[in-house]
Amino acid sequence: MGKDVRKPAIFAQKSEMRIFKFGGASVKDAKAVENVGKILKRYEDEPLVVVVSAMGKSTNALEGIMEHFASGDVANAMKSIDDLLLFHTTIINELFGKNSNGIHDEIGTFFDELRDRCSQHFDGNYDFQYDQIISYGEVISTKIISAYLNLNQFKSEWVDAREVVRTNNRWREGRVDWDITKSLIDKKLTPLFNEGKMIAVTQGFLGHNSDGSTTTLGREGSDFTASIFAYCLDAKDVTIWKDVPGMLNADPKYFDNTVLLEKISFKEAIELAYFGASVIHPKTIQPLKRKKIPLHIKSFVHPDKKGSIIQESLAFDQHIPSFIFKMDQILISLTPKDFSFIVEENLERIFGYLNARKIRVNLMQNSAVSFSFVIDNSKVNLERLVEFFQTDYLVKYNEHLELVTIRHYDDPTIDRVTIGKRVILEQKSRETARMVIKNIV
Repeated sequence: MGKDVRKPAIFAQKSEMRIFKFGGASVKDAKAVENVGKILKRYEDEPLVVVVSAMGKSTNALEGIMEHFASGDVANAMKSIDDLLLFHTTIINELFGKNSNGIHDEIGTFFDELRDRCSQHFDGNYDFQYDQIISYGEVISTKIISAYLNLNQFKSEWVDAREVVRTNNRWREGRVDWDITKSLIDKKLTPLFNEGKMIAVTQGFLGHNSDGSTTTLGREGSDFTASIFAYCLDAKDVTIWKDVPGMLNADPKYFDNTVLLEKISFKEAIELAYFGASVIHPKTIQPLKRKKIPLHIKSFVHPDKKGSIIQESLAFDQHIPSFIFKMDQILISLTPKDFSFIVEENLERIFGYLNARKIRVNLMQNSAVSFSFVIDNSKVNLERLVEFFQTDYLVKYNEHLELVTIRHYDDPTIDRVTIGKRVILEQKSRETARMVIKNIV
């Protein structure tokens, strides 16, 4: 499929480097992997770093295995591992046919390691074990894809992100050490591309700490991995390949007649990601903004279409209103029982509790004597939260709410999302309106 193209001293011209990221949906089965090959064929004369997620729903399956391991349910852990092996074996057989023995053996070794880990006594360090187990999804996925590309004459090399992305010891949400990571990526990839390789296949989501233990960058962190490599390599651009035509002004699940945002600024993208836009991981944009590296969002279903581009200019940001919906929200309101005011001491205790349990606040508002905040229902044990705060506070809460954010709003856009709803809390700035709303029964 691919040509043997050598580009000596490629790292003398880093601006030629492009970073592609393919998520789980784009490699969910053999046909999807073949489609990735067809997309890469379009760029065979360009040096690429290809960041890949776990195949399909493998991460969810590995999380289930982790739960069995943590609870001591070895039998179900082994059954789930066998099911996951069968899923990958089916893909391998369809991709490689009679040439599959080598990749079967290699993937089999990873599953043997996974079985061995899950048959041991659980040491109680859940987050550490989580990172070690969940990482197999990306490792196995990229091994299969790299082997498939080489079978089809691409000049591909597998690169272990667990050796080049350095983080601290914060399991499940590692913080990147940028200086060390840049040095390690340069050291690994410079000789690779200078030797004539055109594609480096690596894992999203994964890193390592100073002890060499595997860390992860947080769920959906593969987008962030793409921006890490782009920043460290001074890449020409980044392309995230998705099953949508680009960045839309709303989620089609909740909004009719969505519009493609063809071009927006880094600033706008950061705002949208912060408020919960699901197309881009919130941490992805900032490294690209620093070096003005454009980010493309394109469809792997329709690769000929332009998609969206996120870049430096602010000129196109206010042309189209954007809507972000967060469903199943809880509004918590705390009022001190001793009639005192809400001061820094109260806020320190409130945020300390939330931070310790990794509960993200989606919206907050305070008055002199009360503090209210909105959180995802799925991320909190409401009964325990109420029990913790009710000693010192009167605790009120509303469940089954929606949090709607509108960028570049006007009255008609607000009316559009509040028809048949009751607005419980509202905040407005010059560019953004946020409303906590409830269906009127």
